[in-house]
Amino acid sequence: MAGSGPAVLLVHGISDNSGTWLRVLSDLARTHTVIAPDLLGHGKSDKPRADYAAAAYACGMRDLLSVLDVDRVTVVGHSLGGGVAMQFAYQFPDRCERLVLVSSGGVSREVHPALRLAAMPGAELAMPVIASAPVRSLVARIAPWLPPVAGLDFGPDLDYALERYAGLRDPSARTAFLRTLRSVVDVRGQVVTMLDRCYLTRGIPTLLLWGARDRIIPAAHAQLAHAAMPGSRLEVFDDSGHFPHHTEPQRFLATLLDFIATTEPAQYDPAKWRSILREGRGPERAQQPATVARIDRYTVSSGS
Repeated sequence: MAGSGPAVLLVHGISDNSGTWLRVLSDLARTHTVIAPDLLGHGKSDKPRADYAAAAYACGMRDLLSVLDVDRVTVVGHSLGGGVAMQFAYQFPDRCERLVLVSSGGVSREVHPALRLAAMPGAELAMPVIASAPVRSLVARIAPWLPPVAGLDFGPDLDYALERYAGLRDPSARTAFLRTLRSVVDVRGQVVTMLDRCYLTRGIPTLLLWGARDRIIPAAHAQLAHAAMPGSRLEVFDDSGHFPHHTEPQRFLATLLDFIATTEPAQYDPAKWRSILREGRGPERAQQPATVARIDRYTVSSGS
């Protein structure tokens, strides 16, 4: 936690930790109160036998903010953290001023093959070997030479992904990782979608940030989320993969600060929220499954 001013909550992705935000945190803290926790089961936080679903993480963020005496935040979520951020906005709209989703999970089915394999029964037996230093070193050497269909194509994010896998040598971290992953992914891909609730972001300023070279959650998902979220902004970073806040930190920071500066924080109105819930998604409901299917086929066939 650093800085002073309007509060910004930064939520990292699966197998990651709060350190993922270090390239932008100090500059952001010049004008804002920045809160960047390690999620339960990640980093230096405890790793108990517990509920690691996105809804539970959202409740944890609500409780953390209460302890810190912070009432309202702009919530920024990366990857799994994007799903947590969306869940936070849905569960606690009175506490969400703005929503920023960075290479977010939970949009459509497609996800990197390595995550689908890790979600399979028995994967915990292989993970200590995969996380070992010799195997990670071998993967780092051969992966750039393999075709994308080999399942080891992480694009520009290979080195960082392998660093995250190193943390899974710890049994408690590995168990927490698998519980978290299996709550949102199975062998067929992502099983939790935010699309059925995207219409609820109406009235909440929303920014989508994605890397065009993202191999973990394809950039095509950004277009689908943008279409499903009324009034959202979309920024695609051509030179970035799954971690645009690493690859292009200055552009990321400038985009985030401009978004905050040019939008008014959402004001929670119980009557309006009730009306939006009653109206539901509207006529696009019947079209959504076909749209999802087209996006999934595109991401599989293009390898993007």
